[in-house]
Amino acid sequence: MTSRRKFMAILGGGIIVAAGGIGTWSATRDPAGAREPWEAAKALAAETGGDPRIFALSHAILAPNPHNRQPWIAELSTPGEITLYFDTSRRLPETDPFDRQLTIGLGCFVELLAMAAAETGHRADVSLFPDGAPQPVLDERPVARIRLVADETVQRDPLFAQIFLRHTNREAYDMGRPINAATLDDIATAVRSARLDHATGPEQVAALRSLTWDAMETELRTYRTMKESVDLMRIGKAEIEANPDGISLGGPLNEGLELLGLMDRQAMLDPGSMVFAEGMKAQKVQFDTAMGFLWLATPGNARSDQIAAGRDYVRMHLAVTEAGLSLQPFSQALQEYEEMAGNYADMRSALRIGENETLQMLVRLGYGPEIKASPRWPLETRIRTA
Repeated sequence: MTSRRKFMAILGGGIIVAAGGIGTWSATRDPAGAREPWEAAKALAAETGGDPRIFALSHAILAPNPHNRQPWIAELSTPGEITLYFDTSRRLPETDPFDRQLTIGLGCFVELLAMAAAETGHRADVSLFPDGAPQPVLDERPVARIRLVADETVQRDPLFAQIFLRHTNREAYDMGRPINAATLDDIATAVRSARLDHATGPEQVAALRSLTWDAMETELRTYRTMKESVDLMRIGKAEIEANPDGISLGGPLNEGLELLGLMDRQAMLDPGSMVFAEGMKAQKVQFDTAMGFLWLATPGNARSDQIAAGRDYVRMHLAVTEAGLSLQPFSQALQEYEEMAGNYADMRSALRIGENETLQMLVRLGYGPEIKASPRWPLETRIRTA
């Protein structure tokens, strides 16, 4: 080590011990600029008399979505109407070859938009895929046309209060705090269309930890699926604020590892490298600390079913947040590519998914630490006028 201003050592498990000056440097590494859309939405008042579409969209862009791709484009050329499109540049062709997961993300967007519209006294009349539902992948046709109609009878949704608190929590969960199954029964009442089920018993949770980790290993050790994730990694403040989508690896730890050459993207793709091994070790903590599981299944797998699953998923997540719990999607075993077929079948069997049902979402649950919001593109970058 050549300077006390540089990192002094790296210990097992990826902990960095730093010396002189590093505290000041660390304090500057928070990519706060990438979270400004959350603050912008908080600052909007529902009763300002402005365009209710802007209020609704400001909240909708905070929706959860796979790999944080934020695949939505809103067109506002018709007064009182929002036409929602899929951004075809945001695909995940390796892990989501049929755009199923991305469609679920669009469903999350629609639900938050409708909830926010209700806050301004507007009903959101949603017409899905007005020009046809594209298969096998989404295309440039509209996903939805949404008309905001002033309606004195529209009811505000109590879950709206959780929008700014809802975050996907990838940290280790508290293994000393079990989950009460009755709490999950209450959460199930937030779901409207999909079938929600859960597991909290020690034996079933242990079995699902193993199955979900097996699927994660399949994804990590399949070069093309792992590369898709690596290509979308944003490491450090500068990268995250320049591209506030994809997989954010922020904070002084990750930036320090990169400075030391230990966040090399090629090494991340090499199962024989130390970087790959340490990454596996770090990710397994998420699976080992799952204290329960929730999953959503729909009676079919049409685009409308996927949108409905997304609307229910974000409602479920808001209800989980209201209950003081954390969650993280474990989507690997649900993905529809060749190498995952065995894991996919094993998971369907373990969760007793019906022959005609589609397993749309699976999440781990637990009590996690407080975390910050995910990066978002500013609303103006997600709007086109014609």
